[in-house]
Amino acid sequence: MNAMTEKLHTGAGPSIGAILIDSGRLTIDAAERILRLQQEQGIRFGDAALQLGLLGEDDIQQVLSRQYDYTYLRPDDDSVSKDVVAAFNPFSLVVEQLRALRSQLLLRWFDVDGGGRALAVLSPDAGEGRSFVAANLAVVFSQLGQRTLLVDADLRRPCQHQLFRVPDKLGLSSILAGRADAPECISRIARLDGLSVLPAGAVPPNPQELLSRPQFGALIGTLCGHYEAVIVDTPPAASTADHQAVASRTRGAIVVARAHRSSAQRLKALVRSLQDGGTVVVGSVLNQG
Repeated sequence: MNAMTEKLHTGAGPSIGAILIDSGRLTIDAAERILRLQQEQGIRFGDAALQLGLLGEDDIQQVLSRQYDYTYLRPDDDSVSKDVVAAFNPFSLVVEQLRALRSQLLLRWFDVDGGGRALAVLSPDAGEGRSFVAANLAVVFSQLGQRTLLVDADLRRPCQHQLFRVPDKLGLSSILAGRADAPECISRIARLDGLSVLPAGAVPPNPQELLSRPQFGALIGTLCGHYEAVIVDTPPAASTADHQAVASRTRGAIVVARAHRSSAQRLKALVRSLQDGGTVVVGSVLNQG
């Protein structure tokens, strides 16, 4: 290790320059130029790098996220769908709103008894943003340092395996049918620390019956013992009764509506049915998209 690299590694933890060199985003020569300008002008390392055109804003934000254990992906990363905006653009308005929702959920649901809890994400109809909210909410929980599991309980038209690029040969349907155990079905999302996904698996001929089995309730209980937050995606509530089986096991739910599209009557009917079934409706989300 030469003197410049040693200088970059001094301090309580790796500096911006050290992280960029170790990741191959910056050469030693480039780091020396940045350090010289930093010392001459008395500015921050990142500002000097931007001024010299040796790094972009994305590079700086990526390094800061690593320094503060707040992981997100580079724009050219294709390991996760771009629809998972919290994984790529954590400083956008929509993700700020998701973080605000996370704060409310931590206060009103997940921190009630100090243990792991599950939450179902529901909406009356397709196309209202239910799966989008579930996926991105799971990401922002994991970015907080929570051990988070996203479960795709839409056994009719699942999509979470596509969003997170995970295998779906085995999944929730496999577990409920007794064909597989949970550990072999759950995929860790390597580039998003703390996040795992349980896909729906093969689409079965009897989704409602599978979700109504006692095994599903037992599974949710087991998962809550291993994860601090379990976010469960569901099928559209107006077209099936699957959501009732899911919500009765998670015991808590949020309802998603899309502006200028969702039916107020169907929303009220959904909330009423959940409350009648003993599910706590923790909150609602208005999707402006």
